[in-house]
Amino acid sequence: MAEVIVRPGAEADIREAALWYESRRPGLGSEFTLRFDTLVERIAQNPLQFPEIGSGVRRALLQQFPYAIYFVVAARPVVIAVLHQRRHPDTWKQRL
Repeated sequence: MAEVIVRPGAEADIREAALWYESRRPGLGSEFTLRFDTLVERIAQNPLQFPEIGSGVRRALLQQFPYAIYFVVAARPVVIAVLHQRRHPDTWKQRL
């Protein structure tokens, strides 16, 4: 299983979302983080199972949360952004 690299901007996305969910209901931020970790494990196991959405960038959707992980596959998967699905669809392009 390949290690997944999470860029600092994506780490900030995760923290921001987890804090927001935690402020809405105790424990919900932890659930968000757990769903993220589970999806990252799937990305590590088989990154090509997720659709390519452009410029070599792939997207994986979190379960139960309206967020997507945007990543590229180089020597190992690299997460470039973790964004709410209502954000402009080109937002991840600024992270390349």
